[in-house]
Amino acid sequence: MDLRVAFYIFTDAVLAIAALLLAAGVRFGSPVLAQEWRPEQGVMGGVLFVSVTLFSSYLMEVYSLPRESRKRDILAACTQGGCAAFFFLSVVYYLWPELMLGRGLLFFALGFFVVLQASWYALTNVNSRKVPFAQRVLILGTGDLACQLGGLLTSQSGSFTLAGYLECDPGHRPEQTVHDPERFRSLIIPAEDDLLQIAREQKASVIVVALAERRGVLPLQEMMRCKLNGIEILDAPTFYELVQEKLLLEEMTPSWIIFSSGFRRTALINVYKRCIDILLSLTGLVLSAPLLPFIVLAVKLDSPGPLFYRQRRVGLGEKTFTLYKFRSMREDAERDGAVWAQKNDARITRVGAILRNSRIDEIPQLINVLRGEMSFIGPRPERPEFVEKLRQEIYYYSKRHTIKPGVTGWAQVRYPYGSTAQDAIEKLRYDLYYIKNLSVFLDTRIIFETVKVVLFGRGR
Repeated sequence: MDLRVAFYIFTDAVLAIAALLLAAGVRFGSPVLAQEWRPEQGVMGGVLFVSVTLFSSYLMEVYSLPRESRKRDILAACTQGGCAAFFFLSVVYYLWPELMLGRGLLFFALGFFVVLQASWYALTNVNSRKVPFAQRVLILGTGDLACQLGGLLTSQSGSFTLAGYLECDPGHRPEQTVHDPERFRSLIIPAEDDLLQIAREQKASVIVVALAERRGVLPLQEMMRCKLNGIEILDAPTFYELVQEKLLLEEMTPSWIIFSSGFRRTALINVYKRCIDILLSLTGLVLSAPLLPFIVLAVKLDSPGPLFYRQRRVGLGEKTFTLYKFRSMREDAERDGAVWAQKNDARITRVGAILRNSRIDEIPQLINVLRGEMSFIGPRPERPEFVEKLRQEIYYYSKRHTIKPGVTGWAQVRYPYGSTAQDAIEKLRYDLYYIKNLSVFLDTRIIFETVKVVLFGRGR
């Protein structure tokens, strides 16, 4: 999570508290909750209100608004978040009536929150290119890699902003591939001996090394001075990982993998993963149990064939296992052999399309999770035929089999539907990022993102 998002989440929490107190003042004539509430009840109700409004804003992607968002787009997103919060709070109040806000207080509080949130985002100019708390980045190099990294910084908001390109490899300027050659030239800083002085003049707090050839060009002594004076030095793959939350496969080397932080799983992490897998799979099976008779009936009436779809997939250590899904394709879908599933695939049945879009067809995979063949979160398992081909085409592809495959994963919530080798490369960037940065926090993000994928039909 970058500093910009953390900043808006914090301010939204303050605004939610302010909206609740303002609503209490309007409704009861005093900025306190109803008199009949016990103090601990008021605190729990307030914490619940703040938590749900923040989650709803996240769910409706208020924190992902692009820079070019107009005020009406901001208001629309904030209103959608308020509506989602009302729905979630209504469910909670139905289950736990003692937490319910007093007469009409909820409507006032949500209304005030939407107005305050939208006004705050418009006031702070959420679409401005001046990103709050952004670190200025000086890129060493003017080649293709430097241009790629600079393009990432100028095309999206985040924790970093481009200070310029320092010319360390003169004569290698990819201006013919630059979207805006004039702007690219204006950001090039001529090479000088004092790198620390240049960084200070550009107010850069991060220096990224993006040189195609470092031998005889890399200013090691000057970089060491910068490092000792508090300026962070990063190589291109590490910086790309920070900005994109995926890995730059083209620039990764075995030594980078060996010496970089991450790719480490302790016994505690393994125990945590297994406990979470059992808990989430059992919860999913219990919650989906009332739907099972209707799913079975719909699948059987829609098309002839078995209820379940069984398929060999590659798992941990490249061992194969049988994956289970509710059948969503015709029985003869693969009479000519294994093929990639396509978007709007003609082999998918009418009921199958509904099951796929809602991810209900994945429910039987929770059995695979309970059996220990899969994890709830991890890279999606592929078929042996495809794995063998992709291993030959993609150098690091086998590394995704160093952990258990998952029902959902970082690639599934971050990358749209894909069915080509190039799509497999893009998904591998995310899968290896997950393996490198596996943590409770990242798993929680994936679960929240999965909820958005199910509700809005994004990802694969």
